[in-house]
Amino acid sequence: MSDLSPYILKAKQRFSIIGTATALDNAVGRAIQVAPIDLSVLVLGESGSGKEFFPKIIHEYSIRKHKRYIAVNCGALPEGTIDSELFGHVKGAFTSATSDRKGYFEEADGGTIFLDEVGELPLTTQARLLRVLESGEFLRVGSSEVKKTNVRIVAATNKDLIKAVAKREFREDLYYRLSTIIIDVPPLRARGNDILLLARKFSGDFAEKYRMPNVTFLESAKNTLLSYRWPGNVRQLKNVIEQLSLFEAGNSIDEHQLKSYLPQYSSNDLKPVVASQTSFNYSQEREMLFKMLFKMQHEIDELRSKLNDEQSSAPSRHLDTSTSNETNTNHTTLIHNYSSQPVYSTNDVEYSEVLADDIETVDAERVVDVKPAMTLEDTERETIRRSLERNGGKRRKAAEELQISERTLYRKIKEYGLE
Repeated sequence: MSDLSPYILKAKQRFSIIGTATALDNAVGRAIQVAPIDLSVLVLGESGSGKEFFPKIIHEYSIRKHKRYIAVNCGALPEGTIDSELFGHVKGAFTSATSDRKGYFEEADGGTIFLDEVGELPLTTQARLLRVLESGEFLRVGSSEVKKTNVRIVAATNKDLIKAVAKREFREDLYYRLSTIIIDVPPLRARGNDILLLARKFSGDFAEKYRMPNVTFLESAKNTLLSYRWPGNVRQLKNVIEQLSLFEAGNSIDEHQLKSYLPQYSSNDLKPVVASQTSFNYSQEREMLFKMLFKMQHEIDELRSKLNDEQSSAPSRHLDTSTSNETNTNHTTLIHNYSSQPVYSTNDVEYSEVLADDIETVDAERVVDVKPAMTLEDTERETIRRSLERNGGKRRKAAEELQISERTLYRKIKEYGLE
């Protein structure tokens, strides 16, 4: 493989393939080697491992590179219309067939067609595909006219087709026609330090995309990245880094922060317990939201405490509430706040001190009208403004002083128009 190294490097740069793992280089090198030879290729690998890059390499390094390249996800096509999509149909073939239509094999004539998740094809469609592979012939749905096409087929699957053949879910003759050349794409967990390279690449990309400070990984987080199984492979890693880039922008990520973004990570050992792909772990999502709400409540309590300290130092006068025993026993005090609904409180609470300018009393009903005070939003806005002034407009320092994340501070600055 050493004589192919320059070609491998060029292909990886061209298709933005990140990694230096030997198994990955071998797969890229095999794709380059087989590209000029017009044979069918089967790409095997787990879901999310990056199988889609290899048919592109094969097409671009083949004599067909100036013709069409069409990628088809067989698993996403409804069984009732898959034959029409692949081979076309004639007018009147079925209810919605209002005109003749070319299929993918006809459109890709002279080029390359990539059949992703080929193991999901129904048996009837597998028979049609076998005929195309053997003779280049096919029939449009609803037509008896034989058409010809000259396409190269590259297929991919994450299924064990040998087992599928044994269960008669996949045609044995089609398997051998597709698997003339096999390329094995390694899972992410087998690629060693490529995980760190990809994490750094993704974090930089998302920081630029969302215009947020980049996240960095402490040594403990790097060890966790390397020890985790990554059942969803590169696709899962990219998803996790995107979440970190959004919610932990500018932070140095440690082991515990990273694990909170991994699904059902077991703290007992380095083997994660992974839920099925059809379910979503909402409990962790709720836990993160609760933590955020508790933190916000703590910040609000601190702001309220500071506001009370400022008010207690202002001039005050005593309100005499001992007018008569009858009044004190049964009546209820009504406090009117013009910025919200009325708040009722029993007169078990003694209103010993109030601001002189903010109150007037009506003895008959013992109704106390209080003029509008600063809302929590006003207090929060003012606190953030003063912190920014004290720190010379440096948002990171202001966020540290306020004990909130930079992302939260950015949002508050925008919300309150403090840019």
